Parts: sequence; structure tokens; C-alpha cells
Amino acid sequence: MGVGSPIVLGIESSCDETGAGLVRDGRLLGHAVASSMDEHARYGGVVPEIASRAHLHSLRAVVRQALDDGGLDLGDIGAVAVTTGPGLSGALQVGLAGAKGIAYALGVPLYGVHHLAGHVAADTLEHGPLPDPCMVLIVSGGHTSLLLVRDLARDPILHLGDTLDDAAGECFDKVARVFGLPYPGGPAVDRAARDGDPRAVSFPRPLPGSYDFSFSGLKTAAARWAESHAGRELPVADGAASLQEAIADVLTRKAVAACAEHGVNTLVVVGGVAANSRVRSLAEERCRAAGIELRVPPLRLCTDNGAMIAAVGDLLVRAGARPAPLDVSIDPSAPLEYAALHPGDVLAGAGR
Repeated sequence: MGVGSPIVLGIESSCDETGAGLVRDGRLLGHAVASSMDEHARYGGVVPEIASRAHLHSLRAVVRQALDDGGLDLGDIGAVAVTTGPGLSGALQVGLAGAKGIAYALGVPLYGVHHLAGHVAADTLEHGPLPDPCMVLIVSGGHTSLLLVRDLARDPILHLGDTLDDAAGECFDKVARVFGLPYPGGPAVDRAARDGDPRAVSFPRPLPGSYDFSFSGLKTAAARWAESHAGRELPVADGAASLQEAIADVLTRKAVAACAEHGVNTLVVVGGVAANSRVRSLAEERCRAAGIELRVPPLRLCTDNGAMIAAVGDLLVRAGARPAPLDVSIDPSAPLEYAALHPGDVLAGAGR
């Protein structure tokens, strides 16, 4: 579509970040994020009702801030994309209602986007179009998946492995609490691990012969290790470094092995846990050794944001996808099959 492509507004509200982003032709024009994380910290995890109220409070301001960031006006928007699943039901409802209001008021098409496809598309805003095919490792608070991706806007996404129980980010959060570290656990463990020995504790590496992921046993092993120090000072730095090493080892080993098995030369690591320093450095080390190109979005695009949703919307528009129906609704537990939550419309619109 070239210069004729519309500016796509993306809205993200699946958990505790309210995000808005503006993308045209694969280029990020502006974005803004408001987080309610501090309001959840005292509870040690996200409280759905608090998250929903925070989205209601922040959505309008975040959209305005994103427009200001890009030097744009509301009337410049040519399409709206919004996360319709998976996520917290009430939180998703707020984002969808806001997106519908904007789309209908402006008379522009609306696209329902899968949250995890957004994480995949986030990398395109930094490194350009995804190679076809590429291997994608999604690592976040609620999801750990290994995916074979072809054309993100048109083709089905092939799952090679998924979370069977606790995701990597969930493991970080739960073990951090046991270690006496603050919420969110991922960044806290990363900081504590800087002063620790990653070989101090031999934590298990779950499911070595599979591309699926299971971090529940690792979480339990870390809790048992902490309990074994009852009455003594817990060497938190060593525990954090060893936990982080185990998670990074499992994630990167499986991802690189999948690239080799499927003859894929590019690995894309996305999601909140992609911000972890050891996951990034070990992925770099192993990809270099295997001759695989590694792509990781910048930190600001790893966590939930509206730019990544706008990126998917931009891809769908340029692929000729039909907009979502007027009665589009949320799907809090939507499986990741296509980037849009209405793949029939995508395929029909794209003529494939």
C-alpha cells in the first residue's frame, strides 16, 4: 500500500499496562504506556479489579499522549487495532470499548488482535519485517511458547512447544516472593542475581527432551531450597543467579535446538522475560555458536504496550484483511492460531 497506508492506532489493556501506539508501514510513529504495577505490588500479583479501574482511568490520557508523541491528531488515525484476548476479562473489556468508541466515532475499521501476536510483531518495529520462516520464543508472565512463524498476518502459527503449567515469568514472580524479593519478580531476581553464583545451586532443567515448557517443578525446587535454610540467612543472590541460569538455559537450549531441527536461521525472542539480562546474553552466545541470527526487541517493546498491537494492525491492513465484525467481543483465553482473532476474515480478505 506504500505511502497510502493508514496510520493504525493500537490499544493494549490485557493486564496491568494501558498502552497506545501508532504505526504506519511498519514504522512506529508514537506510543505511550501507563502501568498500574505499583498498585498491585502490595498484593504480590495483579488484582483484576484494580487493573480494570486503572485502564478506565488511563486509556484516554494514554491515547492522547501517544498522539502527542507522534505529533498527530485523532483525525489522522485511519484504523484501530485492539487486544481482544487473551488477558483479564474486565481489563480487555475496557480496551475494546475504548477502541470501538474511537473507531466508530472516526468511521475507520477496527481489528481484533491476539495479544501474543503483538509481542511477535513488536520486533518488526525495531528490526523490520520478520523473515519467512522464523522461530519465535515468547516468554512472559503467563506464557512460554516456541513458535514457527511464516507470514504473521496471513498464515497459521505453528506451535512447537507451550507452557504446561507455570510460565517462566510466573516462576520468577513466585520464587521471588519466597526469596523475600519484591514484585514484579523478574526484574528483582535479575538485580539480585548480579551478585550471585549461577552454579551455586543445581536447580533442575525441566522437560529436557521436549519443546514444551514446565516451570512448576523448578519453582518447587527453589522453594524447598529456601526452606532448607530455615533459621539461617538465605543466600538470596546465589539462589537468584541459579534460578535465572536454569530458566535461561532451558529457554535458549530448546529455542536453538528447534531452529536447527527446522532449518530456521532466525530466532526472535519476545515478551516481558526477553528483558532478562541472562536470557538475552545466553541467547546471544548460543545463537552465535550455532550461526543463527538473534532478534530481540528493545526493552521498552518487550513488556506489554500499544505499539505492538498497532504493528499487528498495520500488518493486517497491508495484507488486505477484513476488519472485525461490529459485534466483536473479547476472548480471555484465546489460543494463538492467527494474529487476528477472526482468521476467516483475514484469509478471505487477503484472497488466500
